[in-house]
Amino acid sequence: MASPTATNPAHAHFESFLQAQLCQDVLSSFQGLCEALGLEPGGGLPQYHKIKAQLNYWSAKSLWAKLDKRAGQPVYQQGRACAHTKCLVVGAGPCGLRAAVELALLGARVVLVEKRTKFSRHNVLHLWPFTIHDLRALGAKKFYGRFCTGTLDHISIRQLQLLLLKVALLLGVEIHWGVTFTGLQPPPKKGSGWRAQLQPSSPAQLANYEFDVLISAAGGKFVPEGFTVREMRGKLAIGITVNFVNGRTVEETQVPEISGVARIYNQSFFQSLLKATGIDLENIVYYKDDTHYFVMTAKKQCLLRLGVLRQDWPETDRLLGSANVVPEALQRFVRAAADFATHGKLGKLEFARDAHGRPDISAFDFTSMMRAESSARVQEKHGARLLLGLVGDCLVEPFWPLGTGVARGFLAAFDAAWMVKRWAEGAGPLEVLAERESLYQLLSQTSPENMHRNVAQYGLDPATRYPTLNLRAVTPNQVRDLYDVVAKEPVRRNSDKIDGGKPATGAAGTQEELLRWCQEQTAGYPGVRVTDLSSSWADGRALCALVHRLRPGLLEPSELQGLGALEATAWALKMAEHELGITPVLSAKAVVAGRDPLGLIAYLSHFHSIFKNVPPNPGVLEGPTSQGFPATSSAVLFLGKLQRTLQRTRAQVENGEDTGGKKPRLEVEANSPSVEEPPAPDSGVPPTPPSQNQEAGAGELCALCGEHLYILERLCAEGRFFHRNCFRCHTCEAMLWQGGYGQHPEDGHFYCLQHLPQTGHKEDGTDLGPESQDLPTPAENSMPSGPSTSVIPQEGTSPVPDPSQPTRRLIRLSSPERQRLSSLNLTPDPELEPPPKPPRSCAALARQALEGSFVGWGVPGQSPQVVVAMEEEEEQSPSSSDEEKEAEETVALDSDTEQALLTLAKNSGTMSKYPTWRRTLMRRAREEEMKRFCKAQAVQRRLNEIETALGELEAEGTKVELALRSHSARPTPHAPDASDPRPHSSFPPALLAQQKSPWLEQWLQLVQKKNSLLAEEAELMLTVKELNLQEQQLQLDQELRGYMNQEGTLKTPADRQAEDQLLKKLVDVVNQRDELIRFQEERRLSELPSKPGAQG
Repeated sequence: MASPTATNPAHAHFESFLQAQLCQDVLSSFQGLCEALGLEPGGGLPQYHKIKAQLNYWSAKSLWAKLDKRAGQPVYQQGRACAHTKCLVVGAGPCGLRAAVELALLGARVVLVEKRTKFSRHNVLHLWPFTIHDLRALGAKKFYGRFCTGTLDHISIRQLQLLLLKVALLLGVEIHWGVTFTGLQPPPKKGSGWRAQLQPSSPAQLANYEFDVLISAAGGKFVPEGFTVREMRGKLAIGITVNFVNGRTVEETQVPEISGVARIYNQSFFQSLLKATGIDLENIVYYKDDTHYFVMTAKKQCLLRLGVLRQDWPETDRLLGSANVVPEALQRFVRAAADFATHGKLGKLEFARDAHGRPDISAFDFTSMMRAESSARVQEKHGARLLLGLVGDCLVEPFWPLGTGVARGFLAAFDAAWMVKRWAEGAGPLEVLAERESLYQLLSQTSPENMHRNVAQYGLDPATRYPTLNLRAVTPNQVRDLYDVVAKEPVRRNSDKIDGGKPATGAAGTQEELLRWCQEQTAGYPGVRVTDLSSSWADGRALCALVHRLRPGLLEPSELQGLGALEATAWALKMAEHELGITPVLSAKAVVAGRDPLGLIAYLSHFHSIFKNVPPNPGVLEGPTSQGFPATSSAVLFLGKLQRTLQRTRAQVENGEDTGGKKPRLEVEANSPSVEEPPAPDSGVPPTPPSQNQEAGAGELCALCGEHLYILERLCAEGRFFHRNCFRCHTCEAMLWQGGYGQHPEDGHFYCLQHLPQTGHKEDGTDLGPESQDLPTPAENSMPSGPSTSVIPQEGTSPVPDPSQPTRRLIRLSSPERQRLSSLNLTPDPELEPPPKPPRSCAALARQALEGSFVGWGVPGQSPQVVVAMEEEEEQSPSSSDEEKEAEETVALDSDTEQALLTLAKNSGTMSKYPTWRRTLMRRAREEEMKRFCKAQAVQRRLNEIETALGELEAEGTKVELALRSHSARPTPHAPDASDPRPHSSFPPALLAQQKSPWLEQWLQLVQKKNSLLAEEAELMLTVKELNLQEQQLQLDQELRGYMNQEGTLKTPADRQAEDQLLKKLVDVVNQRDELIRFQEERRLSELPSKPGAQG
């Protein structure tokens, strides 16, 4: 029997169309198909039905079934929802093509223009579950057989464009190549419509095409006129992408992909990379698709040192311009990084070629990302209305490490198509715009976790995709300025007015408000009378009263009788920092001397912003003893206690003190106030360079650089004050945060925990990488076992203890006992509300760590028979259709089954007997790694934005502070200078205390903003700590299992000693995670609203 392709030429064209891998091949084969069928391309949905009617053999029918199922959804109204709507789509990127497909399914006439003539972008996109299901429903597997067949869900941009191009052509979208959209041509008279200005001169049919909807998907560099764009800026971030040829050899297929590894939680991998190659990265991702695709974030100083960049320029365009980049050095750079990350298993790396025939490698800047203020507009002239919508990068430029680009791009395409449907239904322009803007507000918040779980129900209707949908979140009145009637001035929205500088809600907006609050909180304390914000606090009693009011029990008011002003003030400052999470911005001496009223106002405003909701209770000295810590300060408080615990534990180890096996307590106790010293000048090792601020007053000079410190610049650590930019790791110059640094007792320098030297010697080799100007080929023994396998953590990462924890002694376990630990069953009670109590023995801690160490999941021990039965059941009932095979990868496992599989996955020899479930588990593991990587990158990006915002805020605060001091010291003959600290100690405090200038209100706002940013920063650092602990536990567990799987008789004494060390470190990590979980649970319970009538 002759094959269909032999008897019908159209069948041959159709098969060529399905298999085509080049843009020109797709177009030529589709043109041949239309000619064979007697059709004209670009005929809309009627064209699709004609093709389907004439191609009814088995290979085509499976594709028609999928497209018919999609087109048959009620929202499309059988292709009649937008039958009288004419659309122009600009850009044939993935988002533009996806929007064109939806508009075609609605029945609109769709014309698409694209300035390029071929698809050449090899870069690989991460896919969310709903995008995978969406593309499969459009026949992705039919067009691209390798679609989502690996352990990670991704697709190259080129393949995605080819896939969507084929669907768009079949659905009758009219596409014009090599045509650039340059602008709109308004209707010249009544009765005519809107047209496009195109280059080069286009055919009359296209030049005369009048449309009533324009969808722009032309990328971030092109936004239609009328739209405003907002810039979101962080620290300098340089990304590098590279594509290597994928020969698809057996060796290449066996190299595992890297879903993402980030410095923020896996410093050891990047330190190994630095030592081996001299390359300093922030993160790296490796996907295996049509090419071997790597993307990484590199540090500028590293690129300059290795000769990748010729010269340092402040302008990023000039810094990364082709004239400043050395191509050969950049190629050596990415080859070395890729070799190291894959252990050299990819062999000789050959660069793929871009559209110009050059190596496909690019360095780009993602310091700032653009976001359109609105997603749609309406323009009207001579009675002709035009609806404009944005999708893709010209709507929101994605932050690439999060992998959100194509997913949110598709969501925006669906939302834009829904807007066009509402437009075609006759809804009013303002109503359509208000609904679209309401959806736009949701876009940046979307993630796979907060959208509807059932991806099969996703459709054009927003209600099928967004669980919390409010289409009236934006009112028509708020979008009036988006409706532009040409020849009229657009109406300005109230929200677009320049901020008048009013204090934030709840902030200490005026000096009088702050003074009134302080008076209410300190009322009733003997000997305390607050009349101002300077001299009333000099004896320390008012500050002690305020601390006692907010945290009773630390000190009885009667005990203040024996304390001097300096001792009382020092005690209050220390207790506020240790028990309330409020770090000082001035020294005890400065408070007593009354020489820095601005600093005192800033300090007291921090109290007010955190405890403003604590009701005043004049005359009653007993405060809310059971009151929980407010959320704004709790993260700062926890990190501060963590830092002090780490410092104390390290000091005990260095001094050879024996803790008696006790778990160190998190620091919560105060020493006797009579022996308290002022925290600023007398703590720790002398700073480097030596402190010169004893006479000028602590806090006025930076303890490291010796330069003047303005109030908003002050960062307090170890009882001294620093510039934020000065307080960095002495080795890697990374910013230091509470709970993540240590001070070396010998040299007095500060280090991050990764570089903190061991006692008695400096860390070896940390500077070898920066000194190397070449990129050596990493030796086999210099490579770690992979991004997921790390070097044993430094001693600085000691446990975070708990006050209620009993003493514990080291229990030495035999190998059989340790082996049995990994199979013990731990069944938590889901209804248990309080935080779980920590295990009381080393054995229990080890068991808990081993059972919960596979990417954070708890693993009950179960027998392999469960998996055997599942494999046999699967073999007995093979899938009978393509849809069942496609659904196989996304089917949800019940919890018991998944936990059993994860237990077995720890033994690769066992899981090799069950390849189907092994693939499923590998996919689940990679998904978890991807989630952790994305979370880490989101945190890192926000930390960078906060650091940039704090720098700008400090600069503005310095100007306002100078103006304030100048205004207060107006009787003096000389105005203050920003570089001269002398006038700041001579102005009369009384003048500042009495003035009501707008400068002070503006300065208070800046103080509030800084406090808010610091609180958010502390919350993010808790997330960083959590990610670090997860990574450490995973790494330690992997190393420990390597020893446990050895036969006991084959172990050497060195092996047993290393195993014991790993077990102790694993217990330490479990302790820290337990403390963090306990803290988060206690905070959650403290934030729950109290029930009415609960008291009394």
